[in-house]
Amino acid sequence: MKRGLTLLLFTTIILSGCSIFSSKDNIQPPTPQPTFTPTLKVTQMWEVTVGDGAGSSGIRMRPVVSDGVVYAASPDGTLAAYTLTNGEQIWSTSHHWFGQRNLHYSGGPAVVGNLLVIGSQKGHIYAYAAKTGKRLWTAPVSSEVITPPVIVGRHVFVRSNDGHVYAFNASDGKQLWLYDRSDVPLLSLRGNGGLLAVGGAVIFGSDDGKLIAISQKNGSNLWQIPVATGTGRSDIQKLDDSDGQVEFDNGVLYVDAYHGNLLAIQAKSGRVLWSRPLSSYTGVAVADTQVIAVDDHFNIWALDQSNGGDLWKQDALQWHWLAAPAIQKSYVVLGGLKGYVYWLDVSNGKFAASEQLSSDPIRSRPVVVGDIVLVEDVSGHLAAYRIDSK
Repeated sequence: MKRGLTLLLFTTIILSGCSIFSSKDNIQPPTPQPTFTPTLKVTQMWEVTVGDGAGSSGIRMRPVVSDGVVYAASPDGTLAAYTLTNGEQIWSTSHHWFGQRNLHYSGGPAVVGNLLVIGSQKGHIYAYAAKTGKRLWTAPVSSEVITPPVIVGRHVFVRSNDGHVYAFNASDGKQLWLYDRSDVPLLSLRGNGGLLAVGGAVIFGSDDGKLIAISQKNGSNLWQIPVATGTGRSDIQKLDDSDGQVEFDNGVLYVDAYHGNLLAIQAKSGRVLWSRPLSSYTGVAVADTQVIAVDDHFNIWALDQSNGGDLWKQDALQWHWLAAPAIQKSYVVLGGLKGYVYWLDVSNGKFAASEQLSSDPIRSRPVVVGDIVLVEDVSGHLAAYRIDSK
């Protein structure tokens, strides 16, 4: 057991991004910063600092937007709300709970209406009034929560880092059911794909390389399929996590996996529509007829949504430890080393613009709201950029 714990800690440090997000620690040195003539005008609208940021924890903190308000948090216990258009602070607080100032926020926030829910590294879920930051309820879980909860109607769905999925009553935090038939291997990447709630199901990728769908009503298993089978002689070569966010578009799920495949899956039945080899742990983005993916060497790919065929490949950012991509109008936007944010033309993969938020890495997927994109780095710098799509 001690050996397993040592291996898990080693893998957490090496593969979670705890130390590899600086050029001196990269397995491979990053390619030179690309040079190009911008074809897109990007303007920074505002910038704020949210606490101390995620630092070297490996947690991918990102804001959420609801009704024109940006909500953001930091593991140091900072929770804040800002106006989307100008970054003006609406409220900010460092909450206390049982005499502790540091609540170690790590999963979230998620916001629907006046309910804000966020998880912690200490195995708790906290609910607040989104308009004021007033605490409403708290609930325990079995392990740290490093992905955002999902709020659907009267339910709050939460995934803990030991593979369990919980359903809580949104009004008082009472546990409704627990899915605990997970199989978390001794070695796994530090990260979880977020939960996707759609069509009466909760869907997520597992640490043992499966895509799983369970019932929102009672947590019963609906279907599960393998998306990766790690092979090789070493423990690291055998890793097969599915840690990226599952994407849903027009009845189809798109999911990737480390040492695995990128798959298109019919959401209702779990039937695989197509599959192609692509090792990744960031998650994909869907743009019209394309699926955008970042492989484990940090090449950016555009694939045909209908069959997974290659459309283009951008290899100028290899080993820049890119975060998950997002789609902003007709551009792919994503962040990486040294605080750089890149916009690529979705039709051909060519660079259209870049901005540098800070000198710190960006690990989380950008948040897109129309022509505005929000980007957060590991030190808590949060900025809003607007693109001119004339």
